[in-house]
Amino acid sequence: MIVDTHVHLDDERYRDDLNEVLNRARKAGVERFIIPGADAKTIDRAVEISEENDDVYFAVGIHPYDMDGFGALDFDMYAKHKKCVAIGECGLDYYRLEGTDEEKDAQKARQKEVFIAQIELAKKYKKPLIVHIRNASRDSKQVLLDNNAKEVGGVLHCYNADEELLSLANENFYFGIGGVLTFKNARKLVNVLPKIPQDKLLIETDGPYLTPMPHRGERNEPLYTTFVTQKISELLEIPLDNIDQITTNNALKLFNIS
Repeated sequence: MIVDTHVHLDDERYRDDLNEVLNRARKAGVERFIIPGADAKTIDRAVEISEENDDVYFAVGIHPYDMDGFGALDFDMYAKHKKCVAIGECGLDYYRLEGTDEEKDAQKARQKEVFIAQIELAKKYKKPLIVHIRNASRDSKQVLLDNNAKEVGGVLHCYNADEELLSLANENFYFGIGGVLTFKNARKLVNVLPKIPQDKLLIETDGPYLTPMPHRGERNEPLYTTFVTQKISELLEIPLDNIDQITTNNALKLFNIS
C-alpha cells in the first residue's frame, strides 16, 4: 500500500479522466490520496472529490503565491470537514519575488504573516501542516521554530534536500519525497536521502507536476508513486515492500487516517 500525500486532483488536467487516474493508482496499490489546499478557487473541487471517494482526503491552505487570497478563504468551515486532514500547503517561496529590494522585503514579510497565521490555524484545529519551501529554507525553519509548529508537526512537501532542514525531524516534521528523486540532476537529494530518519519519510507525486522518470514531460499522476518507492528502495537498499509499509505507516500516523 502507498499513500500519495500530495496530489492536486482538483487540477483541471484531471477533470476529464479523474476516475481512470484514481483506478489506475488503486490497481497498483495506491490506497490513499491527499489533495493539498492552494487557493480559494479550487478548494470546493477538492472537497467534492473527497466526498465522492472514501480514499481521498483534502487539506485547506493558501500557497505563498496566492497569499493575497488568504482573507477570502473560510478556513474554519473547511477545517471542520470530516475529510480535512491538514492545513496547507503553506510556507515561504522566494523564487519569484519581483521589484526593488524594499518591495521584495515587503513580499517576504507578507508571506511570513500568512504562513504564521496558518500555523496558528493548524494548532487551533490540531491538524498537521503541509509546508512549501522554495529558496527560503532558513526563514521557513525559523518561522516553524519560533511559532512552536512542532505542536502539530507536518510535512516538508517536495523536500528540497537542504540539510539545514533535517533537524526539523526532531520537531515532528516529515519529508515528502517525489519524482525529483528520479531525475538525473537529483544528486543532492540522492545524497541526503539516507540521512532522513525512516520514520519521517513520506511519498508524494505533486501531480500533475514533477513527473518521475521514465515519464518526465508527461502529466504526473498517483500511479507514478511506484517509481518513487522503487527508487528509494534501490538507494537505501531496503526491500520495496518495506518502503511501502514504512511510508504508509508514517502517512497514516501524521494525517490521522486509517
